[in-house]
Amino acid sequence: MTTHARNTAVAARIVVVVADVMAAVIGLWILMYLLEANRANDLVEFVRGTARWLAGWSHDLFTFDKEWARVVAGYGLAALVYLVVGHGVAGQLRKR
Repeated sequence: MTTHARNTAVAARIVVVVADVMAAVIGLWILMYLLEANRANDLVEFVRGTARWLAGWSHDLFTFDKEWARVVAGYGLAALVYLVVGHGVAGQLRKR
């Protein structure tokens, strides 16, 4: 394996890991929200704040009547986009 191929494989792996971690944090917040986790807990607040920052562009994108549906749709869309884009970019890097 050439140095270039090895470097692009490492870069692709890093992109996938970052995208997966971002999606996991958002998914964890959705789960915590649905299970009504204690928002006074520092871990819950950290996850909520991080997910809110990561999904800022999709937060309140949908106007469902139920708040849980807005949370799942808005944050879920962000997680899905991060996964699709991250894995797509990694796939393109691996082709080079």
